[in-house]
Amino acid sequence: MRHTEFWDRLEAALGRGYHRVWADQFVMAELDDRSAREALDAGVPPKQVWSAVWKALELPGSER
Repeated sequence: MRHTEFWDRLEAALGRGYHRVWADQFVMAELDDRSAREALDAGVPPKQVWSAVWKALELPGSER
């Protein structure tokens, strides 16, 4: 997964505008107590970050 696909999926799940705020502020234990953006900036692969987001948002299996 590329960064652009990650951001597209997050926007589809949360809506335009809010997805970026959520990525900056929502901290996940699965990402070592970092937000999605912090994890991506630290070099965590987008696929791994998406997996944590998918679980946190309790998205349907089709979104995995």
